[in-house]
Order: sequence, then C-alpha cells, then structure tokens
Amino acid sequence: MFAEYLPIGWTAEDLITLAAGIAVASTLLFVWYGLLAPAPSRRRDKLLAQRRAVLKAERIAQPRGERRGAPSGFARGVVMKFNLMRSQHAEKSQTLLMQAGIRSRDATVTFLFCKVVLPFAFGIGAFLLIRAMGFTHMKPLHQTLICIIAVVIGAYSPELYVKNLIQKRQDALRKSLPDGLDLLVICAEAGLSLDAALIRVARELANAAPELSDEFSLTSIELGFLPDRKQALEGLAARTQLSSIRSVVATLMQAERYGTPLAESLRVLASEFRTERLLKAEEKAAKLPATLTIPMVVFILPPLFIVLIGPGILKVIDNMSKMK
Repeated sequence: MFAEYLPIGWTAEDLITLAAGIAVASTLLFVWYGLLAPAPSRRRDKLLAQRRAVLKAERIAQPRGERRGAPSGFARGVVMKFNLMRSQHAEKSQTLLMQAGIRSRDATVTFLFCKVVLPFAFGIGAFLLIRAMGFTHMKPLHQTLICIIAVVIGAYSPELYVKNLIQKRQDALRKSLPDGLDLLVICAEAGLSLDAALIRVARELANAAPELSDEFSLTSIELGFLPDRKQALEGLAARTQLSSIRSVVATLMQAERYGTPLAESLRVLASEFRTERLLKAEEKAAKLPATLTIPMVVFILPPLFIVLIGPGILKVIDNMSKMK
C-alpha cells in the first residue's frame, strides 16, 4: 500500500537511502555551523586588537598633549652632558608632564633643558635690560637683587607653566567625567566589555571632552597589552590625580575582581559627581557678591561720587572765587 505513493521506478530501499543521505547532510551542516558559532566573537576580538594597535601607534607617533616638535640635538646634548635624564628630578618631571597630558620622552628633555637654560637666560636678560634702560645709576646691590629675582623666575617658570596645564586639565576632566560615566553606563548595559566600552566612549567624547577621551583611550590600550589589568586602572588614577577618578577606578577594579554590577555602580557615581559639580557652581555663584565688592569700590564708587558731588564742589569753588 505504501508503494503506491512512491514515484514511478522508486522502491522502498531508494526512499530509505534518500532519507539517510538527508540525515547525514543535515548532521554535517549542524556540526559545521556549530564549529563556526564562535567566529563572530573571534572576528570581534581581532577588530579590537587591530583598534588597540592603531591607537598605540598613534599614541607613540604623536601624543595629543604634545604641542612642540622633538627637541634639537643641542638641547638633548645639554641634558645628556649634565646627566639629567638619570636623576630623580627627571622622574618627577616626567610625572608632571604625564599629568599635564604631555607623554613623550622628548618633552622631558625639553622641560629639563628649559630648567637649565632659562635661569641663565633670565638673569642675563635682566642684566642687559638694566644696562639698556639706563638704570646703571642704581646701587650694585639693587642690580644684583633684580638679577637674582630674574634667575629665580626663570628657574621656576617651566614648573609653574606645567602645573598650570595640570590644573586646567584636571578641571576639564572633573567637568566632563559625569557625562563620560553616563556613556559608560549605556555601553555596559548594552553588553560591551570594559575595553570596548572605553574605546567607544573615547571615540564619542573626542570633540566634546578631548582630555577625558585621551585618558580613556590610553587606559583601553594599557588594558590590552599590560599583563595586569589592575596596573592599567591604577595608571589612570596616577595620571589624573583626581579623587573622583580614583573612585571610578576603585569601582572598576571591584567589578573586575568580584564581578559586581558595573552599570549600577557607575550610575550612582555619575549622579554624585553631577551633584558635586552643581554644588561647586552654586558655591562660585554665592561668592560673586563678595568678589565684586572690591571692583565696585575701586571702579564704580569714585565715578559715582564725582558725578553726584562734582557739580556741588564746582559751584562752591565758583562762589568762593567771586567772593574774592
């Protein structure tokens, strides 16, 4: 009865052979796609590795914070002659430049060269200025004192300049950190890993907050090639020297170590930092009346007194002149 439904010329053995062939082909396809299932993740890991390599090459070739070209051979020769690169002061200078966003060995050479040359340049310039301006009638002690002051200013001016850059960079990081944490929360909730989330946030903040984008980008690179991920996160805190970023680093390290929910912790930190930023803005606004008191007394009240009392004083002077 079953043979009536078979095509003409087919037998039951032919049907069994066809079913067995289909089963074998289906099994091979299932095994094939099962082996290829991890391919998207491997492709994603390859893309991340290529992205890290590109970012690392850009960082080495042209750091974002470096504003000048490589120092000349004369500057390097002076620094090497005095053996400044091996001193403890060189490590301190490199740390300061790193906190200012200038990460280059050539920048350290330039900084040390300025520390050596500028005191002499300022001192000689002050001496020549005294001679050129005709202040030779001054006492020799006063001339010497002016030259010493110029030398001190030249010695501390590079460090003051770098510390000013550090302060501006820290203020920019503090202002943009809540927005960066909000983006990290979105990336974490979307299922991205910490490395991929930092790269994504760094790309999104490249124009709005270049300082925070720079730090996140460098941290993602260090997470990729440093043997200890904790070292990369601690490097972020060491470069910025901000208590808020130390809290973020502690949260990230806790999430890496214990597997705690990252998105919820970052959301709480973002809310706290945004509230802190608002309180600082309100504090500055509250200080404005006291700050404006001195300019008001110096620049506004004297013209006001002149306008109000001036006509009366002039009339009194006229009447007194007529009486004479």
